[in-house]
This record gives sequence, structure tokens and C-alpha cells, in this order.
Amino acid sequence: MPPRVDAEQPVAAPARVHRFTRAERWVHRTTAVLMGVCVATAACLYIPVFAELVGRRELVVRIHEVAGVLLPVPVLAGLASRAFRADLGHLNRWGPHDRIWLRAALRRDHRRRSRPAGKFNAGQKTYAAWIAGATLVMLGTGLLMWFTHLTPLKWRTSATFVHDWLALTIGVVLAGHIGMALGDPESRRGLRTGLVSRHWADREHPLWRP
Repeated sequence: MPPRVDAEQPVAAPARVHRFTRAERWVHRTTAVLMGVCVATAACLYIPVFAELVGRRELVVRIHEVAGVLLPVPVLAGLASRAFRADLGHLNRWGPHDRIWLRAALRRDHRRRSRPAGKFNAGQKTYAAWIAGATLVMLGTGLLMWFTHLTPLKWRTSATFVHDWLALTIGVVLAGHIGMALGDPESRRGLRTGLVSRHWADREHPLWRP
């Protein structure tokens, strides 16, 4: 006979917890691919070495335009997912613990108790808000540059200036985002499989209750 289990005996917490659904992971992946195409084609358009290496500027321009227009589509499609909408709510909801996290980050204080976080920490919320706004600005200025007959020259010149410099800023921020992801294998595992270790969740996101 199997051994009797004491009803009062505590049940061990699962070694892994669910962090992202399949729909959320696909939104992230497709957005990352489209953003990567935009950055790569922009580099081929503006950096002479890459431009000479790739050639076919007209084709590169068209790929850049199509990828840019499609960039918001994965997020819009993701709104059909209840889990994705819930995570957007988490990203858009700030609390006192987020201010504590940001102050600790500015002081380079890496102590666990100094960086309380829910499902998303304040750095992730800041990045999500910034990249969403930057994407909309890039889309708007890109459309002004694409449909040249719809706007006066002054508007197109201003749009080109904003588009180019914001593109450079996005490249720097994305490099930082990728660098932080490379330094956190468990976070990458969560985006790849949807699961993270209980130990990581308790350490990095102590206020999150999965």
C-alpha cells in the first residue's frame, strides 16, 4: 500500500511557475523579429559600410517600410489574449515599490530588499512605456517620410530629423535591453518556455504571486 500522507503536512511549492502564455511569447517574438528587421535595414541605409555590402537600396527601403508598418500588429493581435491584456495592466500600474526600485537602481544598490518588484520591475515598466511611445513616433514620422505628397517640405524635414535621431536612440536602448537579457538566463527561459524557477521568481520579483 502507498504510504499515508499526513493531511497537515505542507505541500512543497512547485520548482517552476508559469510566467507567460504561448500568445504572449509569440507577441514578443514577432515584435522582436520586426524590430530587428527595422534596425538591420536602417543600418544598411545609413551606415556606408553596410550599404556597400548589401546594395539594392530600393529593396532595403521597401523592407524597412513594410516592417515598420507591421511593427504594431503583434501587439494589436495580442489584445485578443486575456493574459496579454492583464500583463499590459501590470506594466501600466505603478506603485510605491516601483519608486523604491528606481532609487535603488540609480544608486546601483543590488541588495534584494532594495529592489521590490511585482511581475514586472520598474525598469521593465519604464522600458515598455518608452519603447511603445518611440515606436508610435517612428511610425508617424516614417509615414510622413513615405507619403511625401501629403505634407509640406518643412514637415518632412522635421520628421526625417526626429526619425533618424530617435532610431539611433532606439538602437542604443535595444542594445542595453539585449545585454540585460543575456545576463539573465532564467528571464530568457521564461520568454522561451513560459516557465521560470520558483527561486528566481522569489528573488527577482518578490511581490509577484503567480
